[in-house]
Amino acid sequence: MHACAPPDAVVWPRAVGQVQELAALCYRCRVPMVPFGTGTGLEGGVNAVQGGVCFDLSRMDAVAELSLEDFSVAVEPGVTRKALNSRLRGTGLWFPVDPGADASLCGMAATGASGTNAVRYGTMRPNVLNLRVVLPDGRLLHTAGAGRQARKRAAGYDLTSLFVGSEGTLGFLTQATLRLHPLPEAVAATVATFPSVRAAVACTVQVLQAAVPVARIEFLDEVMADACGRYSGTGLPVAPTLLLELHGSRQGLAEQQRQAEEMVRLNGGSVPAWSEEPEERGRLWAMRHSAWYAALALRPGCQGYSTDVCVPISRLPDVVVETQRDLRDSGLTGPMVGHVGDGNFHCLLVFDARDPAEAQRVHAFAQRLGRWAGGAAGGRGHRGVSLCSDGPVPQAGAGGGGHLHRGARRGAGQAGAAAGGAGPGGAGHPAPHQGCAGPPQPHEPRQGALRGAAAPRRARGRSPQGCGWAGLAALPCPLPCSPKSSHPPSWGLGIPNKNPPAPKLPCAMMSFLGGLATPVPP
Repeated sequence: MHACAPPDAVVWPRAVGQVQELAALCYRCRVPMVPFGTGTGLEGGVNAVQGGVCFDLSRMDAVAELSLEDFSVAVEPGVTRKALNSRLRGTGLWFPVDPGADASLCGMAATGASGTNAVRYGTMRPNVLNLRVVLPDGRLLHTAGAGRQARKRAAGYDLTSLFVGSEGTLGFLTQATLRLHPLPEAVAATVATFPSVRAAVACTVQVLQAAVPVARIEFLDEVMADACGRYSGTGLPVAPTLLLELHGSRQGLAEQQRQAEEMVRLNGGSVPAWSEEPEERGRLWAMRHSAWYAALALRPGCQGYSTDVCVPISRLPDVVVETQRDLRDSGLTGPMVGHVGDGNFHCLLVFDARDPAEAQRVHAFAQRLGRWAGGAAGGRGHRGVSLCSDGPVPQAGAGGGGHLHRGARRGAGQAGAAAGGAGPGGAGHPAPHQGCAGPPQPHEPRQGALRGAAAPRRARGRSPQGCGWAGLAALPCPLPCSPKSSHPPSWGLGIPNKNPPAPKLPCAMMSFLGGLATPVPP
């Protein structure tokens, strides 16, 4: 289990050159680096379990290139999903990947985000055309070539797919070139209720098999439907529920609605009237996106543990029913919700962390759920929020342990070196995941240490005149130094912590950082 762990220092670069400069410094000093976007993720991937420097990239917020004719846009890490779609308003285009939170688009690429629209528009992976990456040693890499935004990539390694979903372990994504889509002419949404969980999930499978071009199809079990209805005030029926949304032309939409209604009735469900008003659809999806908070409201004062499983569509009904049965047998509170259109569902466990027996039941259930995913040949496994497994945890889309093994790191590093040239340690190796063993052994090539930090609150610092940096907060260096060594003043991290952990930054690095920052006022 990992407790929340703040980094030893936080920096806010405004340009890619500054990211390169600091990454190279951390690489030379073997200091862990923690990429940070908007902090909306629930998986704890930015927890600085080994300290180090947190790179908050939220102030790099330029929309660098927008090509309406090529249906593409290049954005920096500070640009969020909603900000981009606001910028695109009036162009007839939009970016449809919607994980719920107003997340950083580069962060969505780093985590391989999915969302409610994935069944029609795909996840982040097919919607990322190019990435500008700062490697752990400070070198710059364009995964598809500088300035390239072509949709077809047939020559060379597919480095873009390597970095999408890398969870911040291979480099800093400082710019993403994204695929845009035309806005649909007409949109309609509805809520369908079913007599059982199996009927609701089976209806999803049949809708997809019948090639109904559904844009969103979201599942809520009866516990989640009740929680969301009460939390948002929408008054959903307490029954297994599907939320459906269709996109298309006005003529085609009527046929899609007829097909969807037929599938719902074949499975014993009921469909109220379809809604085409943006306000009504907005309330419906706001209710869906608040599912995490609705689940927590079932047991005030308790903690949440999010799971995330993806299985083949054919196995989805059996896995969902078995998971619900396991929840009942374990005596756990775990409402279920999911993007069932792509075989993905979440079980949101709410438990009392002060009860060791209940916490152990949650941990055991999560392990069984991970095995279910692997046994169903999908294998997205579970991802902890309030808790985190102390063993290898399958990561998104990996189907195996989240730890990067040494051989895999070397292979990935050689691919990066082929595109970006050799680094100071030879083949420009990427960094290990936060769960890997510590510093490299003497026989290993030197490598950076990108690791996935509890979201640090931005410290109150003023940008030093003329340096271009947005500020930094750090702790004093704990290492023994010669009398000639110069220490920067002691700064706070902006995180309430009466007993901060001993920082791990070398004095030479602290002296460099000290010249870039303004001390936080006491």
